[in-house]
Amino acid sequence: MDLESGKSDQNTFYNKQNNTPVSAGNENPASTEEISSDWRGRPSNPNKHGGMRAAIFVLGLQACEIMGIAAVGNNLITYVINEMHFPLSKAANIVTNFIGTIFLFSLIGGHIADSHLGSFWTMLIFGFIELSGFILLSIQAHIPGLKPLKCNMLAQESTGEICQEAKGIQATIFFLALSLVALGSGCVKPNMIAHGADQFTSNQSTQLSTYFNAAYFAFSIGELIALTVLVWIQTHSGMDIGFGISAIVMAMGLICLVSGTLVYKNKRPRRSIFIPIIQVFVAAFLKRKKECPLDMKMVHGSNQQQQQQHYSSYNGSDNLTHTQRFRFLNNACIPTEGTNKESPWRLCTINQVQEVKTLISVLPIFACTIIFNTILAQLQTFSVQQGSQMNTNLTHSLTIPPASLQAIPYLLLLFLVPLYDTVFVPFARRFTGHTSGITPLHRIGAGLFISTFSMVAAALMERHRRENYVRNHNKINIFYITPQYLIFGVSEMLTAVGLIEFFYKQSLKGMQSFLMAMTYCSYSFGFYLSSVLVTLINKITSKSSSNHGWLSHNDLNQDRLDLFYWLLAILSFLNFVNYLFCATWYSHNPSNNSSSQPHAISPQVFNDDQS
Repeated sequence: MDLESGKSDQNTFYNKQNNTPVSAGNENPASTEEISSDWRGRPSNPNKHGGMRAAIFVLGLQACEIMGIAAVGNNLITYVINEMHFPLSKAANIVTNFIGTIFLFSLIGGHIADSHLGSFWTMLIFGFIELSGFILLSIQAHIPGLKPLKCNMLAQESTGEICQEAKGIQATIFFLALSLVALGSGCVKPNMIAHGADQFTSNQSTQLSTYFNAAYFAFSIGELIALTVLVWIQTHSGMDIGFGISAIVMAMGLICLVSGTLVYKNKRPRRSIFIPIIQVFVAAFLKRKKECPLDMKMVHGSNQQQQQQHYSSYNGSDNLTHTQRFRFLNNACIPTEGTNKESPWRLCTINQVQEVKTLISVLPIFACTIIFNTILAQLQTFSVQQGSQMNTNLTHSLTIPPASLQAIPYLLLLFLVPLYDTVFVPFARRFTGHTSGITPLHRIGAGLFISTFSMVAAALMERHRRENYVRNHNKINIFYITPQYLIFGVSEMLTAVGLIEFFYKQSLKGMQSFLMAMTYCSYSFGFYLSSVLVTLINKITSKSSSNHGWLSHNDLNQDRLDLFYWLLAILSFLNFVNYLFCATWYSHNPSNNSSSQPHAISPQVFNDDQS
C-alpha cells in the first residue's frame, strides 16, 4: 500500500468530544479538539463561547499587565542606582536577574495551569500576587525610612561622597517586592497567550495566527504607554507615584480578565504533565535491552482499543506521527510477553513516547533564542545608561527620560504589526500556501538574523558617543541611539511571535500553557546569561590589561561598552548559523513510511502544520 492511500484507510481516528471520525491528512495533527467548558463547568457552546470576542478580554489583560511590569522593569536600573545606591554592574545584574526570574517562574505557572487550576484561575490568583508586589514597591519608594539617604551616585568619585548601599530591612523589603512581582508576572504571562489561543478551534488556524499578531500588538501598546507616559511620571513625579500607577493598571487588567468570564472556553486541566514524560524515560531505561519490532502494530497503543484502555491513566494527544528519531525511547512501548497488564512506569503508548520526542525535538529551537534575549537584556540595562550619558533635551525645558527610548520600536510596531498581518501574510500565503504567510521557523530565523545588526548599530553608536565625550566633552543627541532599538523591535516582532506560534502548534494536547512558559523561559536564560557575561567579561578583561575591565566602572565614559556590544554581535551571528542547522534538523522529520507501518503520516503534512 502506498503512503497516500494509507492515509485515508489507516490514519482515521476519533474526536473524543463527539465520536466523529477525523482524517489525519486533513487536520492538523497537533489537535483534535479538547473538551472545554464554560465558567460553570458545563460543556462550552461554540455559538456563545470562544472566538475573538472572548480573546479580546485576555488581550486587555495582556496590555495592562505588560504596561505595569514594563514601567517597573525598563526603568528599574535607574531606581536601583539612584535610590538604592547599588553600583552599575551590580544594578544591571539585579535588573537582568529580576527579569530572568519572571520568565523562569513562567514554568511554574504553565505547570499549575495545565495540571491543576486551568489558565483562568492561575491568571487570577497570581495576578493578585503581582499586584501586591507593585503596591509594596510603591510603599517603599514613598517612605524615606525604607530607603538609603539621598546621594548622587554618579558624582561620588569627584566629590568624595560615599553613597550607602541599601542593606538590612531596606534590601529585604526591596527584594521581597521584586520577588512578588516576579512570581505573579511569571505565572500570569504564559497563561495569557495560552488562554487566548484556547478560544479558537483547530479549523480556525487563520484566526489563530491573527490572534498571535494581535497579542503582540497589545504587548506593543502596553510597552509604548509604559515607556512614555509611565516612565515620564516616574521621572518627574517620583518612583512611588510610578509604581502606584503600575498597581492601578494591573488592577484594571484583572477587572478586564474577569469581565470575560461568561464567554470564555476553559480547557480542563489534566493530571501532572510531567509524570507521563518521566514514565517514558523510566520505561525506556528498564527495557533498554529489548528490540523494538519493525511492525509498529505490535507495540502498545498501536490501535484504538489500546489507546482507550490507556486513556484513563494517560490523557495525552491523539494519533501522533510515529518517527524513528530517538529510537531508544520506542522501547518504552514494548509489552512484556505473558503479562496481561503492566504498570504505566514500565509500558507507555506510542503517542506518549511521541510526545516526549516532540519535546526533545523543539529544545534546540528553544536554545537558539537564548542569545537573542541576551541582546534584549542589554537594551533594558546598558542602553538605558547610554541614554543617560547623552543630550536628552528636546527643548530648553523638555527632556526625554532615557528609559523612554525603548518606546521607539513599539511606536513603529503599532503600524508594522497590522501591516504584517493584513498585507504581508495574505501576499506570502499566495506563494507558500501557509496560513501564517511564512512558517514559524522561517519567521524565527529572520528575526535572529536581524538581531545581529542591532548590536552592530549599538557598538558603532557607543564608539561615536564615547569618542565625542572623551575628546571634546560633547554629549551627542539621544536620538543617535534610535537605530539599535528600531532594528531589534523588528527582530522581536518576527522571533517572539514566531516562537509562540511554533510552540503552541506542537502535538502536545493539554500542555499549551507549559509550552508558552517554555518560550518565556528563553527570556529567563537570556537575561541570566547576560549577568554571567557581564561578570565573566569584567574578570577576563581586567586580567588582560592594566586598567579595569570593560564594564567595571560606574561611568560608561571610562568603560568599553562598544567592545562588549561587538562581542554580542559576533555571538548573535554564530547563533543564527547554529539555528539554520537546528531548524533544518527539525524540519527533516523522518516518518515510518513503509506499508507495514500504518501509523505513518506524510512528512509534508507534518511539516506544513508544525513548522
